[in-house]
Amino acid sequence: MVTGDNIVTARAIAVLCNIIKPEQMDDERCCMEGPEFYEKMGGLVVRGDKEEIGNFKLFKESMPYMKVMARARPMDKYLMVTGLRQMGAVVAVTGDGTNDAPALKKADVGFAMGITGTDVCK
Repeated sequence: MVTGDNIVTARAIAVLCNIIKPEQMDDERCCMEGPEFYEKMGGLVVRGDKEEIGNFKLFKESMPYMKVMARARPMDKYLMVTGLRQMGAVVAVTGDGTNDAPALKKADVGFAMGITGTDVCK
């Protein structure tokens, strides 16, 4: 779950949706904020004509545990999609705002949220 909500709200919603268990709420491997995620993963690097995760080894090691990203900025969402695709995963993203557009475009499948979604997102 990737959200712009604060970490407390994100954790609570994740528990209610059975994304994480209550005992995982304070596990930093499961729940972290976007800027911390971006920094830990080494950001986005460009090698030739490819965008890659700066610390791809850590990214791969973290993905089995990572369940919730809160306070996610557009660059954090984009980094997550880039890393998952670099791992060979098929990635779907939903979004409704202009800030979601880069991740929507990078994903294999992008779902723009209809009525309230921005034109850029659609």
